[in-house]
Amino acid sequence: MFPPITANAAAAGFADITSATRVTVVGLGYVGLPLAVALAKQFSVTGLDIDTRRISELADGLDRTGEIDAGRMAQSSLGVTYDPNVCPPGDFYIVTVPTPIDGENRPDLRLVEAASRTVGKLLPAAVAEGRTPIVVYESTVYPGVTEGICAPILEDVSGLICGEHFFLGYSPERINPGDREHTIDRITKVVAGQTPEVLDRVADLYGAITSGGVFRAASIKAAEAAKVIENAQRDINIAFMNEIAQIFSRMDLSVWDVLAAANTKWNFLPFTPGLVGGHCIGVDPYYLSHRAAELGHQSQVILAGRGVNDGMADWVAGELHAKRGGKPGSVLVMGLTFKENVPDLRNSKVADVIHSLAARGHAVTVHDPHADAAEARHEYALDLSADALSARYDLVLLAVPHRQYLAMGDEQVAALVADGGTLADLKGVLNGRADWKL
Repeated sequence: MFPPITANAAAAGFADITSATRVTVVGLGYVGLPLAVALAKQFSVTGLDIDTRRISELADGLDRTGEIDAGRMAQSSLGVTYDPNVCPPGDFYIVTVPTPIDGENRPDLRLVEAASRTVGKLLPAAVAEGRTPIVVYESTVYPGVTEGICAPILEDVSGLICGEHFFLGYSPERINPGDREHTIDRITKVVAGQTPEVLDRVADLYGAITSGGVFRAASIKAAEAAKVIENAQRDINIAFMNEIAQIFSRMDLSVWDVLAAANTKWNFLPFTPGLVGGHCIGVDPYYLSHRAAELGHQSQVILAGRGVNDGMADWVAGELHAKRGGKPGSVLVMGLTFKENVPDLRNSKVADVIHSLAARGHAVTVHDPHADAAEARHEYALDLSADALSARYDLVLLAVPHRQYLAMGDEQVAALVADGGTLADLKGVLNGRADWKL
């Protein structure tokens, strides 16, 4: 279809990075939208997402994730669409779709594979215009996926040759939902490229949007690996905290009192116990352990940490049930999202606590000022109560310390707890008001 060209010739054909550089961002969720908005300040950017409701909302200036406010959306030159056919031929295609796990905790690559097929269909038009497109993946994967799984899909769909007609790059996402300090325009971006020339191009693109600079990884596989171990490291450290919380509970010790003392040592790592949800920390270790198993290595530390953290929700429910003398009662759970002050419900382990309490016979009411009610019902079969804070309960669990809850006064909090009831504080933030905490 296209005459074969050498990698050196292709590199020589790269156009300079300018304001006319065209970028298509595939996937406009928590990762893709902030990236697309940042890139649109410097380049010509189109955002593509298959969710028609999402595109309609963004076109109206609404970001349901809360990462980009209406003012920034209105000022941005970003164009959004759900139709790949209207995406102009580009110099860069950046894939930012989710990479979850399936019911057996195995990597589910269907979304990134589908996105690769979409990009593959777009590549011929870019090459026909004389461009040498670079496909950059930000989705979290195990080492080898970009070159071993995505590249063949791109070649098969496009009819082009990777390393001749188009090239690969990788830059692991580092978005932390709700974090207003470590934003895409301030963090260090790890970048990798198929060739030194491609690496230069990818570095120039990302370097234009962040004051944190870029780090040039030795290879695409090294960059892929860096991402999964960043989250696996946090997962393992939190697992240690969760295990000691369970141990100290048997000793009638609050882990928070223990940590308050231990944190006075200069090199003590300030991790805390809790439920490990969200799209990254509770997922990425399984990507690494899966690939390790394929290579004949059975992970022990990684999977042990996962086992502790995955079992934490049921342990919390069991402790709460025991605190109430094993008698079912009325329960208010405050907060359902996977972390405070965000609407993100992905992989929320609070839902597991709720289902475990219900399985023990408790009547559970759920309240969350940030979560989307329709999403909560669809994902977890849970109904959110808008007026839950006007009743009294045998057990009140502050599961997610949203700012709205922390702003409540002592009298408001006490009014939620029935006579002889229990106020439980999962994250140890109620300053002594709770009568049970980890």
